[in-house]
Amino acid sequence: MSVLVHISPGPLSSERLLASHSASAAHAVGATVVFEGIVRANEQGRAIRALSYEAYEPMATNSLTQLANDILSKHALIAITVEHSRGEVATGQRSFRLAIDSAHRKEALAAMDEFIDRMKRDVPIWKTAI
Repeated sequence: MSVLVHISPGPLSSERLLASHSASAAHAVGATVVFEGIVRANEQGRAIRALSYEAYEPMATNSLTQLANDILSKHALIAITVEHSRGEVATGQRSFRLAIDSAHRKEALAAMDEFIDRMKRDVPIWKTAI
């Protein structure tokens, strides 16, 4: 079981980070579910050119790590990788990526939904439309 959390400036690259797995854990993976958040050109009914993300990084990283560990254990997952942007991310670019490795898809899909809901509610990362 592993967790990798990374907050980086600007948009995320198209290449995702990979959590490290032991050989036995890698052989247990039966599903990988990846969600990528992409900045829309419309925020709350108005046209925008970008979103600006603000985070108190030590606290945000710690909160994301605690959340990932909780979700990992609750859903009996193998690994979670979380990537989030800070600073400006233009429309059409990636600002968030969550990858979940599990033995079965149902656990990964349930974990994905719960993680995103709790992150939006509990993690100190704020966005402003530009």
